[in-house]
Amino acid sequence: MTRYPRDMTGYGATPPAANWPNGAKIAVQIVLNYEEGGENNILHGDAASEAFLSEITGAQPWPGQRHWNMETLYEYGSRAGFWRVHRMLGDLPITVYGVATALARAPEQVAAMQASGWEIASHGLKWVEHKDMPEAEERAQIAEAIRLHTEVTGAAPRGWYTGRCSNNTVRLAAETGQFAYVADSYGDDLPYWVRTGGRDQLIVPYTMDCNDMRFGIQAGFTNGEQFESYLKDSFDYLYEEGCAGQPKMLSIGLHCRIVGRPGRAAALRRALEHFKSHKGVWFATRLQIAEHWASQNPPLRQMRASEMDRETFVAEFGCIFEHSPWIADGAYDLELGPTHDTAMGVHQALTRVFRSADADKRLGVLTAHPDLAGKLAEAKRLTAESTAEQASVGLNELTDEERASFTALNDAYTSKFGFPFIIAVRDNTKASIMEAFRRRIDNDRDTEFAEACRQVERIAQLRLLEKFSA
Repeated sequence: MTRYPRDMTGYGATPPAANWPNGAKIAVQIVLNYEEGGENNILHGDAASEAFLSEITGAQPWPGQRHWNMETLYEYGSRAGFWRVHRMLGDLPITVYGVATALARAPEQVAAMQASGWEIASHGLKWVEHKDMPEAEERAQIAEAIRLHTEVTGAAPRGWYTGRCSNNTVRLAAETGQFAYVADSYGDDLPYWVRTGGRDQLIVPYTMDCNDMRFGIQAGFTNGEQFESYLKDSFDYLYEEGCAGQPKMLSIGLHCRIVGRPGRAAALRRALEHFKSHKGVWFATRLQIAEHWASQNPPLRQMRASEMDRETFVAEFGCIFEHSPWIADGAYDLELGPTHDTAMGVHQALTRVFRSADADKRLGVLTAHPDLAGKLAEAKRLTAESTAEQASVGLNELTDEERASFTALNDAYTSKFGFPFIIAVRDNTKASIMEAFRRRIDNDRDTEFAEACRQVERIAQLRLLEKFSA
């Protein structure tokens, strides 16, 4: 049994209704990352200097040494950049991703954040890489980050974002039971639930595109106009989707030492003026969005095919292809995962097994289907699924003349092809079924065998859609 853990489907074509407050067309969520004083530095007990997200292109860590230029670039963020951004955003509800050790070295800044009513979420204990960190060490650092954050700010954090995270981070954060949301994801324009760490954890995705970090990487923004234009285009597109009935969230990421520079701050100010010029814009903290989403779209206890054992999987889906549980048994051994926990996901798995079977096995599936309005139906010996399908177009209430026509066509068709006439009756009416019957009986066997197989797959699809919607 192979299970693939990534969910490549998400909300699909029909995302849930955001129902933002007051009918807002878009939620704008601005994050200010406060990392200055929490970055790699031998003063902080680290092995080398910082090398990430600064004005120094291609910077490398200096093992065992302080890096004066890097340190002062970070200090600009705390000494000047923060205050410039605070003056600009002080009247908006924004979220701070605060590195706990950086907050402990920033009493004036923390006081200003709190005076503005900003949410201060946790950005981990230190602004360092976690990808190679042992699980036990990362768990301990999360606990210490919560403790120190609470000590410094007076309240425990309700949101979490590591950023330079490991594959364990989301699970470890969820395990604490502390967080209304975790933001270590870039996978959607809307919040979503995951089952991890023994609980349903809300994920409020973050962003790397609408993010001033792109001034600090080679393939990023080189001037303020590019940043401004990208923010405006992102806003306009999402606002348009909101006006069309599918409101989303625009997430914007800022850093004191980056956007706090005057030339970039000017671009941010122009973008904010553009946002504010529109009606129906909800500026919100991530915690406000998380609490709203949890009230509007709580986690659902849906059927999860990928988490079933074999016996349950076959019991649930063995009847989808008529009297052919071997198909479900084969599908169970495929690479299933969360992306298959939908009607279309299970359908893909089942049809792969059906399509890869040899002609004799597929013929066995065809012959397992009953005649339309035939003797089995009259004797009430159809499966529950076939009974409901035939009844949906009135094949259980035929006149004597209609029954005679179906019987004659059934006999002629089966005699010619060696399997019964199969059609997805829920896609049809009694009249269109009869028309297809008369038309298809003139096909050669190979053509009709292929068409019958397509109809079997469609019947399976319709059965699964009904099953999952229930």
